Amino acid sequence: MTLNSIGLNENKAKDLANDLNSLLANFQVYYQNLRGVHWNIKGKRFFDLHVKFEELYTDANIKVDQIAERILTLGSTPLHTFDDYAKVAKVPVGKNVSEDEKSVKLVVDSLTELLNIERAILDKSDELNDEGTNAMMSDLITEQEKTVWMFKAWLGESV
Repeated sequence: MTLNSIGLNENKAKDLANDLNSLLANFQVYYQNLRGVHWNIKGKRFFDLHVKFEELYTDANIKVDQIAERILTLGSTPLHTFDDYAKVAKVPVGKNVSEDEKSVKLVVDSLTELLNIERAILDKSDELNDEGTNAMMSDLITEQEKTVWMFKAWLGESV
């Protein structure tokens, strides 16, 4: 077993980096969805949602950078083209979404998919004893679960 410079099994770290690249691609689609609903939101809830979506896409942009840097830390190269993202992403693409409830539902559906990916990565990183990736996934999951709960409450739904 060959260890990389941060003490992780080299082959398993590359496999984990591939999963993080999938997360990165999905986060990029999520980010673009947020930009779209921010730009296109209409209706009586415009002011509240416009500001909230900006808050979320600003945060998502930071998370994209953190995920890419973790991939680099594990010794791999982050995906960085829209073509690559489109091939890998599972997050639903929101095109011309402007209604408040449809916008919020798109965000919830996107976060639900991200949570599924992050939990799978958390399981793998735990097996690898990769505390850096564990901590990142735990933080993402905690934050996104709360956001899902809040948006579901806004929709009048339960988690």
